[in-house]
Amino acid sequence: MNPRPRVRDYMATNLTLLRPEMEILHAMEVLLEKRISGAPVVDPDGVMVGVLSKKDCLRATLNATYYQEWGSPVAGFMSTVVESLYADMDLVTAAERFLASSFRRFPVLQDGSLVGQISRADVLRALVANWR
Repeated sequence: MNPRPRVRDYMATNLTLLRPEMEILHAMEVLLEKRISGAPVVDPDGVMVGVLSKKDCLRATLNATYYQEWGSPVAGFMSTVVESLYADMDLVTAAERFLASSFRRFPVLQDGSLVGQISRADVLRALVANWR
């Protein structure tokens, strides 16, 4: 019997990473250019300190429009309470976590370190491929 496929087998490992001190407008440009809905925010040691989503960027845009100020750092808008999945989690459990959440992607941790990211589409693609 084959073991269930794991998150680590289908997660993206070539991540776009943002920094907390990065200017929010630059971070928005990165997300739009890469056509991604969000990205992990890491400190200089590579430790994940948050996630910046397009929803967070909309909040920043409204704030900047209201106050006529665009120079704020990502740290002021990123989500710091971050839900994550674990690299050794099976895909069925990952699918259940996506169904219970509004998030489109989760950072993936292994031994407390950021090792990847997995999206709804990644999980769906993997489930279809493995249960044909």
